[in-house]
Amino acid sequence: MCMKNRLQSFFPMIRTREEVLSEIYARPDLTDTFEQWNRERQKEFLDFCSGAKGVKMLYDGFFKEIMDPESTPERLEEFLSLLLLEKVRILSVLPNDSARVADESSLLIMDIVVMLEDGSIANVEIQKIGYQFPGERSACYSSDLLLRQYKRVRGRQKKEFVYNQIKNVYTIVIFDKSTHEFKEFPDTYIHRFEQKSDSGIKMELLQKYIFIPLDIFRKNVQNNSINSKLEGWLAFLSMDTPSIILELIERYPEFRELYGQIYEICRNVEDVMGLFSKELLELDRNTVRYMMDEMQEEINRKKKELEESTHELEERRSQLEESKSQLEERRTQLEESKSQLEESQSQLEESKSQLEESRSQLKEKDSQLAYQKEELNKKDELYQKALKKIEELEKKLNNQ
Repeated sequence: MCMKNRLQSFFPMIRTREEVLSEIYARPDLTDTFEQWNRERQKEFLDFCSGAKGVKMLYDGFFKEIMDPESTPERLEEFLSLLLLEKVRILSVLPNDSARVADESSLLIMDIVVMLEDGSIANVEIQKIGYQFPGERSACYSSDLLLRQYKRVRGRQKKEFVYNQIKNVYTIVIFDKSTHEFKEFPDTYIHRFEQKSDSGIKMELLQKYIFIPLDIFRKNVQNNSINSKLEGWLAFLSMDTPSIILELIERYPEFRELYGQIYEICRNVEDVMGLFSKELLELDRNTVRYMMDEMQEEINRKKKELEESTHELEERRSQLEESKSQLEERRTQLEESKSQLEESQSQLEESKSQLEESRSQLKEKDSQLAYQKEELNKKDELYQKALKKIEELEKKLNNQ
């Protein structure tokens, strides 16, 4: 049995592809809308209407219809209970910050604020494409909700107000396509944050955060079974593969009612086509906005890199000028040393010449001295002979 027929066995209200196409082409307005879509979008629309694939629950219209906290609060209550790890009940739905919604609606699939039975506030939003700086952004909106609660409770309690009447504020952000921070944790799809001390002291600081990157969840669950009710909810929100839908219904039959409600909606082809067209328009706007944000971030990054490079270049230029100055100074010193060396060499040559002359003179004097010594020896020899002759004469005189 094909997967399409298996879905139809659970949801007999699902119509065939031919039936859907027949209704579309029977009306010129629907035909015009359908023909404006590219083939990929036409196939996507026909696939979920005919049960070839599941409906993407992250479409704004479907999600609001199924998870409406006013008409069916028990669904969101169960989802929040699983996320917050405690049983919760929705007491009321609070108004959004209109300025924020107007500014960011193009990237938000859902943004609701509910007050829980214990007075806590939960802000649940789903982003088709994650905003840049998710932590800083969430901290700002959490602070805004905390301040709104403080003003409301203080206004109601007046002089009887004490700070422990302020309850937790939960900021729950679900990404269909998450930002780069979450890609560094490819095996984790639920991130819980709260403020803690480094000393161990415990204080209730009220602001808590949960981030859920559904794209990472989908990658993790593709090769594994759905192992918990929370995973079931995440699969319901983010996966349209028929085999996953059937596995989810078999394990948690209560989801069958939700899918049945969706396929009843799909029977109204005109409304669903309008919803689909709106989603495509929002998708285009989201993509453009996301690209603009990424481009702006890239521009800012390049600008910062350019500033850093310019600063580094100026430093290097300054170092080069300093090195050049030092080189000129050393060159001057070298020229002076060279001049001194040449002068010393000249003096050395002169001294060498004088030394040779002195040596020549000394040699000449040595020669003269040797001659004088030889003459002296000759004179001494004549003197000795003369002395001897005198002695002989004296001896003869004495003998006479």
